[in-house]
Amino acid sequence: MMAGDDDLAALSEQIALASSAAISASDLDHAFQLQLAEAIQASLLVPGPNSHRPLFRVFSKGMASREVVGPRDRDPSVAVLAAAICAPQGEVLLRIQKPVERFVGGRMIVEVMALMEGLDAALGLGIRSVTIVTGYRPLYNHMLGIWRPSGRNLADMINQVLSLRRKFDQCEISLVEPSQVSYVVKLATDSLTVLITKARAANANMAKTENCTICMEDTDITKIHVVEGCAHRFCFSCMKEHVKVKLLNGMLPACPQDGCTTKLTVEGSKIFLSPRLLGIMVQRVREGQIPPNQKVYCPYPKCSALMSLREVMHPMQASSSNYTAADAATLRKCVKCRGSFCINCKVPWHDRMTCYDYKRRYPHARPEDAKLQNLARQRLWRQCVKCKHMIELAEGCYHMICVCGFEFCYTCGKEWKEKKATCSCPLWDEHNIIREVNDYEDDDDYEDDEDDAYF
Repeated sequence: MMAGDDDLAALSEQIALASSAAISASDLDHAFQLQLAEAIQASLLVPGPNSHRPLFRVFSKGMASREVVGPRDRDPSVAVLAAAICAPQGEVLLRIQKPVERFVGGRMIVEVMALMEGLDAALGLGIRSVTIVTGYRPLYNHMLGIWRPSGRNLADMINQVLSLRRKFDQCEISLVEPSQVSYVVKLATDSLTVLITKARAANANMAKTENCTICMEDTDITKIHVVEGCAHRFCFSCMKEHVKVKLLNGMLPACPQDGCTTKLTVEGSKIFLSPRLLGIMVQRVREGQIPPNQKVYCPYPKCSALMSLREVMHPMQASSSNYTAADAATLRKCVKCRGSFCINCKVPWHDRMTCYDYKRRYPHARPEDAKLQNLARQRLWRQCVKCKHMIELAEGCYHMICVCGFEFCYTCGKEWKEKKATCSCPLWDEHNIIREVNDYEDDDDYEDDEDDAYF
């Protein structure tokens, strides 16, 4: 077996590893791999024992943004390392376009970095005989030792390139006219143009502000929330406060824009809500999915699970049921705790007692209910006539919207219809509207018990 055959066998193994080299991923598809293998195999064919090993050529071009931006333009400080490896017959085997962000250095530094990328890629393919082709004389002079590096960083990099060069069996360097390296220059130019455009767009976004139509403050655009579905835009702070007020008043929040009915989503609100408020929002979404006349809450204090009428279980359907046929009308089971309860009285199951008898015997289903009613009279709380939830007016007007959706007057309890009162009670009291500035909180650092009260 000739030396050329050994090289060819080694190269075949290296081709499979070519994807690990720092080169453009788009050039390493299956078709390219086949073309690359065929080109290298053809290049390594040795016609006779006295023939010279063919030389692959490595073209490189490093280019920094400071070389192309105008004197009045802001330099985004990016660079590109471009390289191309060509077979002896001239076809391009590999091309490299590697971006470098936050680049600091001069032209010589970036040119050396590009050459290192090209030589490293050639070694990764198993190529051992190359000619370095450059149109940049300072790089040529440094590689031949004609010039000495002026700085320590440059000296270290030149030593790294020379170390790579020694790994080849044969590595020559050729200085050519700029027109002969136009291909790799175009690779660098095209890639650098894209990088500069992206960098400028990113810088523009970072520096851009937008006026929030709620607080009228100029806010960094990265702190502006775009509502899904309607694209209205508000700052995070205003969105958080708006959603917080709605959630703690038992409502599913919609877009703050006047007249917009787009409902906010849990996923879209994660960016500006705390985990605690997100948990409440999940509960509100669940409540909103069930019509008011279909909502059922488990009467057991340790459970209180929300269900719909269709979800509650019918124990009478079980084959081992111990209940009578008379129980079928009102007996239900919680889907969460499995506790039995009366769907009519909304209390734990009253065994061997009709609903009428139970209510006569226990006007207040539990001892604590009597205490609650007494406290409600003292504090002037109002009970929703539809779902029996107890409601306290903390602030705001007397127009109440219960968690079940029922709207009523807090003063007399009469229903509001079509957003209009059916009574002549005052709409508000200024003592419930005007508050001291210090009474407001900047965030949602309220107590856990306060959160739970709104569930």
